[in-house]
Amino acid sequence: MYKSVLTGREKEIFTLLTKNKTTKEIAEFLNISEKTVRNHISNTMQKLGVKGRASAVVELIKLNEISL
Repeated sequence: MYKSVLTGREKEIFTLLTKNKTTKEIAEFLNISEKTVRNHISNTMQKLGVKGRASAVVELIKLNEISL
């Protein structure tokens, strides 16, 4: 069975990032703080070994974790 790289929350956040949402918009939409959003993004980038949100999005698409 395939194990996802992302937690459910990380997947939600990166899906919203692909829809051009800002950190602030994502935080408001999910009813969490902007810092929490940034932490999830940072944790995901660390897991993937990439620098930057765009690189993380590209990797997650390649891994079929998210789609455009």
